[in-house]
Amino acid sequence: MLLGETIGVALGALRANKLRSFLTMLGVVIGVGAVITVVALGRGAQQSVNARISALGTTLLTVNPGQIFAPGGVASGGDRAVMKVSDARALDSAGSAIAAVEPEMQKQLQVQYLNTNTNTTVLGTTPNYLEVRKYSIAQGKMFTEGDDRASRRVAVLGATVPDNLGVPAASLVGQNVRIGGFLFEVIGVLASKGTTGGFGNPDDQVLIPITTAQFRVFGSDRLRQIGVLAASEAEIPTAMAQIQRTLRREHRLRVGVPDDFQIRNQADFLNTLGETTQIFTFLLSGIAAVSLLVGGIGIMNIMLVSVTERTREIGVRKALGATRLNIMMQFLIEALTLCLLGGIIGILLGIGTAILLAKVMQWNTLISPMAVAIAFAFSAAVGLFFGIWPARRASRLDPIVALRYE
Repeated sequence: MLLGETIGVALGALRANKLRSFLTMLGVVIGVGAVITVVALGRGAQQSVNARISALGTTLLTVNPGQIFAPGGVASGGDRAVMKVSDARALDSAGSAIAAVEPEMQKQLQVQYLNTNTNTTVLGTTPNYLEVRKYSIAQGKMFTEGDDRASRRVAVLGATVPDNLGVPAASLVGQNVRIGGFLFEVIGVLASKGTTGGFGNPDDQVLIPITTAQFRVFGSDRLRQIGVLAASEAEIPTAMAQIQRTLRREHRLRVGVPDDFQIRNQADFLNTLGETTQIFTFLLSGIAAVSLLVGGIGIMNIMLVSVTERTREIGVRKALGATRLNIMMQFLIEALTLCLLGGIIGILLGIGTAILLAKVMQWNTLISPMAVAIAFAFSAAVGLFFGIWPARRASRLDPIVALRYE
């Protein structure tokens, strides 16, 4: 009964000053809401990055030309090493840990259909591009090994290229387009993979057979990149060692000379981006949590003012038999109520903001139940911590002095 009466008195004091109570807990509301929203944005971004990179395949290794080093290990300016089609052929038989090899040569060229045109990335590659890069065909078909050997002028368009040309994808299959001035037959259109933000648009490209690119369009056998598919995630280190050994032999690099190529592990790239996103999430959450502390300080300040205003009331209660524990519990309950109520409103605000950003701004958000629980618990801890000093001060007031207070 005594505890219930204490809670009733505390809640009555808060109801008597509704506006002040709301303004007091506003810092907690903003803090909890900000933490939940920021964590939802961070987790959504991390999930999006993971999905996009996983779509490329976690067993994918990419080999890029590296820096050229002169004798003695000195880098020769901005020159890059040369990777050729012969390097990709050598990797085909480099070892059992390598499941597939896909060379790429690239150039920005104009693609023209009737009276419309667009500038896009033209990739000279092999028919196993779909397997290595995890693409699929939406319309038509992929070119074959026979098309590659015969250097046929056939092309497979990325999903956004027909849109850029203002023509439906299905209507372009079987039609002729000009790529860099050469006439090509469109035999297929790739399924969309979606944009990847800072990583470029993987749908804005045109695929042609690598021999056609080498002998008819680019006039060069220089590769931009080689995609290598490891047999499994467990065999990635073995595949990387086989690639390094084979390319060093092909490039005739002596012992002690650095590699003139770079091997990138897609799984490591995924982990690095995930860790980076997580660090930024923690950083922003920490900044948002500062407002919780500010809100706690505001609560302590208002509770101290309340103690001063209600000194006479405290004296009357003590004179009627209220103990120090009763007085302390009353003010602690007031502080906790402000923080817990602020926490509940903040949770609703944070979840609502995250959903709104996802629908209106099309941002990826993922609400974390753990973040909601931690934010709510932290708001309760703030109320308890910052409510102790005012409550202790109220409970230690001398009843005679308090009754005389004007």
